[in-house]
Amino acid sequence: MLRNMSSGGGTVASLWTEVNRCGQNGDFTRALKAVNKILHEVKEDVTALHCKIVCLVQNCSFKEALNVMNTYSKVLGSELIVFEKAYCEYRLNRVESALKTIESVSEQTDKLKELYGQVLYRMERYDECKAVYTDLIRNSQDEYEEERKTNLSAVVAAMSTWEKASPDDLGLSETTYELSYNAACTLIGRGQLTEALNKLQEAEELCRVFFSEDSDITEEDVESELAVIHSQMAYIMQLQGRTEEALQLYNQVIKLKPSDVGLLAVTANNIITINKDQNVFDSKKKVKLTNADGVEYKLAKKQLQAIEFNKALLAMYTNQADQCRKLSSGLQSQNPGHPRPVLIQVAQLCREKQHSKAIELLQRFSDQHPDSASGIKLTMAQLYLTQGHVTKACDILRSIEDFKHKQGMISALVSMYSHEEDIDSAIDVFSQAIQYYQSEQPGSSVHLALVREAADFKLKYGRKKEAISDLEQLWKQNTNDIHTLAQLISAYSLVDQDKAKSLSKHLPSPESMSFNVDVDELENSHGANYVRKKAAKVTGENLPKEQGQGDVKKKKKKKKKGKLPKNYDPTANPDPERWLPMRERTYYRGRKKGKKKEQVGKGTQGATSGAASDLDASKTASSPPTSPRPGSAQASASTSAPAASNVVPPRQQKPATTGPGARKKAPQKKKKGGKGGW
Repeated sequence: MLRNMSSGGGTVASLWTEVNRCGQNGDFTRALKAVNKILHEVKEDVTALHCKIVCLVQNCSFKEALNVMNTYSKVLGSELIVFEKAYCEYRLNRVESALKTIESVSEQTDKLKELYGQVLYRMERYDECKAVYTDLIRNSQDEYEEERKTNLSAVVAAMSTWEKASPDDLGLSETTYELSYNAACTLIGRGQLTEALNKLQEAEELCRVFFSEDSDITEEDVESELAVIHSQMAYIMQLQGRTEEALQLYNQVIKLKPSDVGLLAVTANNIITINKDQNVFDSKKKVKLTNADGVEYKLAKKQLQAIEFNKALLAMYTNQADQCRKLSSGLQSQNPGHPRPVLIQVAQLCREKQHSKAIELLQRFSDQHPDSASGIKLTMAQLYLTQGHVTKACDILRSIEDFKHKQGMISALVSMYSHEEDIDSAIDVFSQAIQYYQSEQPGSSVHLALVREAADFKLKYGRKKEAISDLEQLWKQNTNDIHTLAQLISAYSLVDQDKAKSLSKHLPSPESMSFNVDVDELENSHGANYVRKKAAKVTGENLPKEQGQGDVKKKKKKKKKGKLPKNYDPTANPDPERWLPMRERTYYRGRKKGKKKEQVGKGTQGATSGAASDLDASKTASSPPTSPRPGSAQASASTSAPAASNVVPPRQQKPATTGPGARKKAPQKKKKGGKGGW
């Protein structure tokens, strides 16, 4: 028995040597086999169980590793394997469980803090994540400092992109292409697209230089690593309106087939947004890339949301009404306060000409979610306008508190009320806006501009009495404004003439208003529309025949000589009947028949042309020629007009008005008549 134990102990020792050797070589599969043999000999060995869990994690067998930890939880304890358990949960996308596991520990090691930062980033809790990485960089010095800075720059980029926050500059040096890429993403979130594009170009150069030092890396590997940079470049070009260049870069990324399903999904989604309602077959192919497994764990919530919205829009563009309603309803249940799913449903209803149902849906959403109702109400107003209900549209627009006192909204309301000839409502819009700015921004440029516009509007529609208060307010702001003073005096002249007289004292005197202008020089200048002509000096010998008549002679227009016919003979007398149509002239004898027509037989096959000439009564001596009576000539049908050419001149083409297979209208036949011609 003792011999067996000693031999077993020697076997276990050799197995531990094997585990150590395989672990140093990175051969965790053989190491796992050795550990299993040890556990077969010594069951519930804590060190062996821990080594087994590590080997399973290194082989990406996360579920099996969790099973071992749960089975031997009492033996191992919670503190020993907390990192491995949290890591397995994180890799299995059980982020909430991983967070609970990490937070259950009283003191966190550096590697646990690293994992904690990753979990917080996945949960989009960027402020806490930033604090974790900042603490790690400040309190640790090892070979992983560059990776921590890269992760911190990624957090800053996410805050700038998804939360529209402007975090402080952390002074991270952009020595690697990952840091440059993250800095470019931060600039995109701030709207600095040109600077971001330059930063991405720097990241591309750094990436090529980095991989050029490794001889084992091929060009395909480099292009695969650059795919994310190129996709972000294309996104910037798309935002700048350079859609053709963006589409070309996107397609290059798709052709590379990168292993990152998140990158493929985002790139395919952006191509779909460029296609819109065009090239829907290509969009249907690209949308399959957004449905790949694991996409939901690679992208942010807003990215996934945008992809789902675009799927619903694509279903609408491809006339899949039921699919569109299904997707938009699902989006609305997931995001009850978001207006976009409702707008997609409304767009689908409008395509089906169900405008009343669309308005009801919009009204229901605005009542349930007043905080998100601004865009919804604008859409309602647009639908009312398309149906011709201008007053209802104005009522909806006036109910939007966020835009109620904006200058653009005031201008739109006044224009629509003026179109409906509802001047009182238009003046009421001006009054409410002036009261708002009087209390919020008194004397500001916007306030005074509104007062001026209100006064001009009232004067335009004859409301001088109502314009007095506005004009007085404007004149008090600038007593040197003569134009406003004149308008005020004109308005008071209808209400209080004494007040108008007292105000007229503030007008400048006529002497001060004279500018010593030479009227004659002004009228004779090049810019004058009318130039007064000076009369010639009158002498004793040359008196005008009539009073007020000068010697200025009017220039006679030269008459153009008429074009003469080519066979014109000036010595011959013109034809006195040349003004009559050819058929009404006395010498008209009808159309001459050609020789070929005379030779054509009129009878049966084989008949001679002589018989036909014998039957022609006009060639006999007993039938004298007769002249047609004036006005009795009947118009004969002419041949059809020549067919229109299908050749289009090389100019800008216009869309065709007829659909495929539609027939064209035949050209009308012309009739004879007129002055002897066609």
